[in-house]
Amino acid sequence: MRKSLPFELSREKTFFDSLGDWLGDVLYDELPERGFECRDEQIFMAYQIEQALKEKNVLFAEAGVGTGKTIAYLLPAVSYARYTGKPALIACADETLIDQLVKEGGDIHKLRDVLELEIDVRLAKSRDQYLCLKRFEEAEKNETEDWIDDIAFSIPDGVYAQGSMIAVQPYGERSDYPLVTDEDWQKVNYNSIMQCAVCDLRNRCGQTLHRAHYRKSTDLIICSQDFLMEHLATKESREREGQLPLLPEVSMMVLDEGHLLEYAAQKALTYKVQAYTIVELLERLMVDGVRERTLYAMEHLQDHHELFFDQLREDVIKSEEDRKRIVKSERLIQFGERVIADVDQLLEELVFESELYMIPEYELNMAEEFLEHYVAAIRIFVAQGDAVDWLEDTDGEETLVIMPRLITDVLSETLFSKKMPIVFSSATLSVKKDFSYIAASLGIEKYQSFSVPSPFDYEEVMKIYLHELSQTDKVAKVEQLLKDEKQTLILFKSKQAMNQFKANVGLMTRLNIAFEGDRELSAIVREFQNGEIQALCSYHLWEGLDLPEEALTRVIIFDLPFPPHDPLFDAKRSFAQNAFEEVELPFMQLRLQQGMGRLIRTSNDHGDIHILLNDEEVKVKSDFVDILAVEPQ
Repeated sequence: MRKSLPFELSREKTFFDSLGDWLGDVLYDELPERGFECRDEQIFMAYQIEQALKEKNVLFAEAGVGTGKTIAYLLPAVSYARYTGKPALIACADETLIDQLVKEGGDIHKLRDVLELEIDVRLAKSRDQYLCLKRFEEAEKNETEDWIDDIAFSIPDGVYAQGSMIAVQPYGERSDYPLVTDEDWQKVNYNSIMQCAVCDLRNRCGQTLHRAHYRKSTDLIICSQDFLMEHLATKESREREGQLPLLPEVSMMVLDEGHLLEYAAQKALTYKVQAYTIVELLERLMVDGVRERTLYAMEHLQDHHELFFDQLREDVIKSEEDRKRIVKSERLIQFGERVIADVDQLLEELVFESELYMIPEYELNMAEEFLEHYVAAIRIFVAQGDAVDWLEDTDGEETLVIMPRLITDVLSETLFSKKMPIVFSSATLSVKKDFSYIAASLGIEKYQSFSVPSPFDYEEVMKIYLHELSQTDKVAKVEQLLKDEKQTLILFKSKQAMNQFKANVGLMTRLNIAFEGDRELSAIVREFQNGEIQALCSYHLWEGLDLPEEALTRVIIFDLPFPPHDPLFDAKRSFAQNAFEEVELPFMQLRLQQGMGRLIRTSNDHGDIHILLNDEEVKVKSDFVDILAVEPQ
């Protein structure tokens, strides 16, 4: 049901004139009367968003920490959603930030209470954040530890009962299971192999129930940027197959921590081929009664797939980076071409199998869908066109990743060509108020932009220390700093860098440290916020983490966050006239600003930032000291 606007419309004023008047009343009068600080920066941002809505433009809204960005975009977003009759979409950097946005005491709850404005907000999380009943049933046969029983007991009784599912509430979110490790969750969650359209349990699946729930939102849908990109990447094919897109039509978008959209797009707009996934898939098809020709076709594909990956491992350039470069040998291309021929043959045989009904329909449909995506990826790989490809570890498995083309083209077609207001909100979108790096990386040619500083007096509440030391001495420095037991966030440029630190740090020190990936991240963050953990090591929390006052009083930046030397960034470098100036330096500067921004989140915050610099990092000190919030010690 469409909700009424939070202000009156009249014939004398347009919607945007009335919205402007209401924003002024709320931000200048109503909120300050209820104890909120009147911030000029916040008011300026709200009016800039109102202008972007009016002109249906892209807006880079860079506002320093403490500006009150969330309230500045929530007020116009809710109003515009009700005016257009379509919800506004807020896309956060990751799932952890979604939970922070809607938590009790957050800005949405504050607006509800203070303005008596009932906001209909619903969450649309990435598909891998939901329990898959099919995968859970498989895991339940093999797993004996308590975590699998905990999930079993959480599934509503009505899921497996006969009859209507109307009374069953949405269930099965990742955040419902804080004690389940990431490794165990990946045994039972949705993954890309699962073909929901042909699943006999799809109407009883928690993901389906959640999707039906958020589609009915009248005000706000909140999702991750990963999910938004997956929606854009699959929208056309889903509609072609008669399925609804993952997200409904929306009136506008707010990209919170919008500087991270590029990484979400890269993740969604790629093909992934794993070494063992297809082997497992084919084994599920080898049931009694399958024709001999089909079995031979499966065996040939399995053999050539294994030979392809064996050669792929030989053709990979050994490196410390997460994304490893592939030098394609003639043998690798030949094996790839054999795999393509094998898949084509197997798909022909499966047409005959579908008429014999020996293979369960779900398994057969899932296999056909997977094989079509698999062979499309291999065709791009062996064509050796303008695609970017690399080998990486995904969920513990070797994964060939293939990006068909640079994402600027795709984003331009699927997102920025639409006449829709899109607001990028972040404390760091520019380098010295120059937005050209982020605009170019996303393929945005026309945009509005502004930059307003933080209202905090950083000189009074923050100190920054630069430590020049060898790379091997960095671990000892961290151990020394942690002796005073301050609540400390330690940031690393990559997962590998964090794991190297983890391997070298002393046992006694490690007892008081939590590492990203050990358990569900939002659960670790809660324990850290409650003081149960003294130090938190992360390679993802350069942005978005919001821990006020004594919950976080020190940030250690273990290494400067330059981009990796991997195939993806090398492709970017190849398109640049000056790779250091156009790619490496702005990337590092933006990420460094984000990391430092974790410390001071409210007017009551205080603390220190320690940046550890090895010999190579010292050489670029002059390239970042002028973006530090205070003069370093």
